[in-house]
Amino acid sequence: MSTLVLCWALLAGLLGQQPAPSSATAKSLDFDFFKTKVQPIFLAKRTGHARCVSCHGGSQSSGLHLQPLSPGSKTWNDEESRKNFESAKQLVVPGNLQSPLLVHPLAETAGGDFFHSGGKHFNSQNDPEWQTLKAWVFGQTAGGSR
Repeated sequence: MSTLVLCWALLAGLLGQQPAPSSATAKSLDFDFFKTKVQPIFLAKRTGHARCVSCHGGSQSSGLHLQPLSPGSKTWNDEESRKNFESAKQLVVPGNLQSPLLVHPLAETAGGDFFHSGGKHFNSQNDPEWQTLKAWVFGQTAGGSR
């Protein structure tokens, strides 16, 4: 447990060194793109891995705090999606490839960091799901503009 605490302390220090996004930049993260393209990634089952929501759903999760799915639900409603969006935004520095949302689930050999006790879900920056996360971090909108 102390290793986990140490890792989060290091992460907090690293995030504290990154420039805070301006309010104009923070607004560049598109909710509709997040809801329709990014959120499904958190629900996807990958061979050898738990779904993101399995570990990040609920108040006991670390880092990304996703809303738990309601019994029988296969996705989130609008209110839950807004909460997920707000949580995910905390792991993003818009336009920055070093955003925790991008580097934590990415293999170190592909440019990821050593954090993320849930494993490395993406072995390459060419993975289509990772590319979707990157597109959102870099301002992709549901309308297709950046």
